[in-house]
Amino acid sequence: MRAVTRGVFKELYKHKTLYAMTLPALIFFVIFSYIPMMGVYYAFIDYDFGKGILHSPFVGLKNFQYFVSGGWDAPIVYLTKNTILYNLVFILLGNLMQCIFAIMLTTIVGRLFKRTSQSIMLLPHFVSYVIVGTIAYNIFNSNYGVLNSLLKAMGGSGVSVYMIEWIWPIIITLFFLWKSTGFGMVVYLAAITGFDREVYEAAKIDGCNLFKEIRYITLPMLKPTFIMLVLFSLGGIMRGQFELFYNLIQRNGQLFYATDVLDTYIYRAMTVNFNLGTSTAAGVYQSVFGFVLVITVNRIIRKVSPENALF
Repeated sequence: MRAVTRGVFKELYKHKTLYAMTLPALIFFVIFSYIPMMGVYYAFIDYDFGKGILHSPFVGLKNFQYFVSGGWDAPIVYLTKNTILYNLVFILLGNLMQCIFAIMLTTIVGRLFKRTSQSIMLLPHFVSYVIVGTIAYNIFNSNYGVLNSLLKAMGGSGVSVYMIEWIWPIIITLFFLWKSTGFGMVVYLAAITGFDREVYEAAKIDGCNLFKEIRYITLPMLKPTFIMLVLFSLGGIMRGQFELFYNLIQRNGQLFYATDVLDTYIYRAMTVNFNLGTSTAAGVYQSVFGFVLVITVNRIIRKVSPENALF
């Protein structure tokens, strides 16, 4: 044991400069990631603001009962389903769209048109989600929204979009893609720019057209980047784009079953019901389930394609 300790200190001293450079990052994660984990205890107590966290009565798993009770109609069922399905669509469809648009931009010859197109696609990323919610409201509002104004002008009747549950997953996905595609595309553009141009020149000499270059050169070389970005995104699959859902749906209870995710549920449990225990219990479930999911997916990928696994 003493020899191991001596070896550790020897290693630290030998590479002291490198370890000193990592010290700020370690301090950051300790302060903002590990110390706050003590708040998990809120999920197991009936918190009393007067008594504080140490003197509030311990209730065990009572705060989890409402979250899991109700059979297939329990909040845990539809919240987990919504969070995972929305994020799977966001991750897979988002990365696919980013990859497609990145390839399209690289095939454009005109430099001015290419830069203009990239700037226009990147612009939505800098638009606040509050503005996105306002845009959606002004389009779909039943009284004076753009959609209903056009329908009435053409002799039709208005549509109460905020009362139609099934259409909102489509609307939410479209707004997400509109806002995120341009920024996410930058990574794929950087990867394509780094490809060896001699490979493309050799392909042209062999008679490859543009579509064959994309199919047999660009896409296979983009595969590791695509897999890596998908894996990184899976790390936050239980974190459900709170700003997007909250600003588009607000407090419309009519749409909660189809659009509510864990983040919005936790927010309402804390700010509307002031139930610190229930909201923390939902947060604990969110973190544990997400951790298990990431470990499972990474293990599957490590067996199928070991070189693309994260760890």
